Amino acid sequence: MFIRNTWYVAAWSHEILDDALFARTIIGIPIVFYRTESGAVKALEDRCCHRGAPLSLGNREGDDIRCMYHGLRFTSEGVCVEAPLQSRLPPQARVRSFPVVECNNWIWLWPGDPQLADPATIPDTPWLDSPQWRYIPGYLHYDVNYLLICDNLLDFSHLPYVHSTTLGGGEEYANVQPKVEKMEDGVRITRWLMNMPPPPFVRDIEGCPERVDRWNIYHFTLPGILRMDSGVAPAGQGAPEGNRNDALEFYSCQALTPETENSTHYFFCQPHNFALDKPEVTTQIHRAILQAFDEDRVIITAQQQSLALAPDFKMQPFAIDAALAQFRWHVTQRLEQESRSGEAP
Repeated sequence: MFIRNTWYVAAWSHEILDDALFARTIIGIPIVFYRTESGAVKALEDRCCHRGAPLSLGNREGDDIRCMYHGLRFTSEGVCVEAPLQSRLPPQARVRSFPVVECNNWIWLWPGDPQLADPATIPDTPWLDSPQWRYIPGYLHYDVNYLLICDNLLDFSHLPYVHSTTLGGGEEYANVQPKVEKMEDGVRITRWLMNMPPPPFVRDIEGCPERVDRWNIYHFTLPGILRMDSGVAPAGQGAPEGNRNDALEFYSCQALTPETENSTHYFFCQPHNFALDKPEVTTQIHRAILQAFDEDRVIITAQQQSLALAPDFKMQPFAIDAALAQFRWHVTQRLEQESRSGEAP
C-alpha cells in the first residue's frame, strides 16, 4: 500500500520529449506522459478504457492520443472524443488524468485526489535549475521495496562499510551520533565529523584539504525525498559556525518513487557550487556517486532477497535506527489517515 495524496517525482524533464509518448509505472499505476504542442506535460492512465491496451503504444495527434488498438482518441484531460462507428460517446468513455507539475527539471505527479493537489507543497529544489550549481542527472531502477532504500538513506552509519572506497569516511563516521529532529512530514538529520581525512569521492578534487571538517545535513520527507547540504572544509576553520571559505559544497537531491511493491524508481544528482567551468569535475563527481549508489543497490537487493525467504523475520532495532523509525512512523500515520478517509485502495 502506498501514500496517494502526495507529490512523487515521476521523471526528469529531459525524459519527456516534445514528440514522443513516455510510459512509467508509479505506485502500481501505469501512466503515459507527453508534452502538448505548447510544451506542457500531461499524464494519463496508460490503459485505454475500451480493452485496456496501453495508450503509450498509440500516436500523438495534436494534443490528443490515439489508441492504436481500436482507434479511440483521447484529449489531454482523458476524455474520449472519437471512436469508430460510435456517433454518441458514453460519458464514462475516458481515462484518468493526473495533476502533473514540471519544476526545477523534475516532473512531479499527484496520484491521489486531484482536489488536494497543491503545487505549493512540492519540495523546493532550486539547485536543480540554478547557474550557480552543476550536476549530471541520475536514475537507477531497484528491484526492491522503496522503504528499504529509505532505511538506507536515513542511516549513514553504513558509509564506511558499503562505501569504503567511494563515500567512505572510516569507522569513526559510524561512531558519530547524528542529531535527529522530527518534522511534520519527515526528519532532519545532522552529522558533523571534525578533523578527518576527506572522503574518497572528493579526495582528488583540486583544492581539497588533507584534513577536513565534514558535514551531512539533510531533510528526508514524505514520500521519500532527500535534500542534503553536505561538504568538506579545511579542518578547524569554523565550518560548523558557518565559515565555509575554501569549502567544497554539495546539495544532493534524491527521490524514491515506488513503481510496485517490489520495485522502485530512484532519481538522484549531486549538485556542486565549485569548479563550475570544469565539466570534467562534474563528471568525476557523478561517476563516484553513481558507483556508490550501485554499491547500495547490491546490498539492498541482497537484503530484499533474504527477507523474501523469511516473511516472518523481525528486524532487531538498534540505536542507529532512530531516524528511519521516525520516518516509518510518518509513513504509517499517512497510510492510516488515507485509509480512514477512504483514499486507500
